[in-house]
Amino acid sequence: MASLLLSPTFLVLALVIAYPLMSAVYQSLFAAESGLDADGFVVEGEAFVGLGNYVDIFAGAESGRFYNALWNTTLFTFVTVALETVIGVAFAVAMNRAFRGRGFLRAAILIPWAIPTAVSGLLWRWIFQSNGIANELLNTQVLWTAEGFAAQAAVIIAEVWKTAPFIGLLVLAGMQLIPEEVYEAAKLDGANAWKQFTTITLPLVRPALLVAVLFRMLDALRMFDLPFVLIGPRKSSVETLSILAWDESNQLQYGTASAFAIILLVYVAVIAFVFIRVLGADVVGDADKQERKAARKQAARAAKEASR
Repeated sequence: MASLLLSPTFLVLALVIAYPLMSAVYQSLFAAESGLDADGFVVEGEAFVGLGNYVDIFAGAESGRFYNALWNTTLFTFVTVALETVIGVAFAVAMNRAFRGRGFLRAAILIPWAIPTAVSGLLWRWIFQSNGIANELLNTQVLWTAEGFAAQAAVIIAEVWKTAPFIGLLVLAGMQLIPEEVYEAAKLDGANAWKQFTTITLPLVRPALLVAVLFRMLDALRMFDLPFVLIGPRKSSVETLSILAWDESNQLQYGTASAFAIILLVYVAVIAFVFIRVLGADVVGDADKQERKAARKQAARAAKEASR
């Protein structure tokens, strides 16, 4: 009965995930070729090359472009997620406090996350123009949307501005599950705000924070639209693996583009596996009753620690 009830979901997953994935793996084993037939006419088609596309990516003439895109992808992921985590936690603490105008603050913080990424990229492109607001405020003439470190900084700033509220929202949900009695007990025992935050809030929101960071890492590893709109395609300083795959498919090199996509898929899967295994992120919410009891005990211990 369970299998019967779940079969529509399995069918949808097979259509939207399994089939495209197998198709991409199959396509990555072919390469576009053209030549002349016996009559001298141009003949175009695809030839089976096996792992040739992967070999060319890692050790071919254009391998430098791949390693540059891999470095950019990794740089953007870890730098933006680290900044978003710090800022997002600060947002959550601010939104969780009871004060006049809290609803307006929550709405203001969440607006950047609600804006579509393409629109956000256009907005920041206008800000980072040579005669834009950024250079006016800094009293400088930096070419933010050209090449180099300035372009990378522009992408990082725009990405952090847009997605830090996402981490703040998930952390806020975790903070609101913490019993208020824990904080009251800590206050009665003389714990200041910083000690309450480090010994009560952070340990108890750790599951929600890990899930938020994991989701953001998986999303940042696939970064495409923001650097594409903000800086543009074929810019080596901001070219990511997703942009590289798009560029190859735009050149009708579907085999190489599929190989880039499969490499990115493996990279994302490895990062997710290591993150879950090392930090123990509960991404499916399958914590049993014993874990919930342990969390309540941890809250009690945290309150006692905060009072010391």
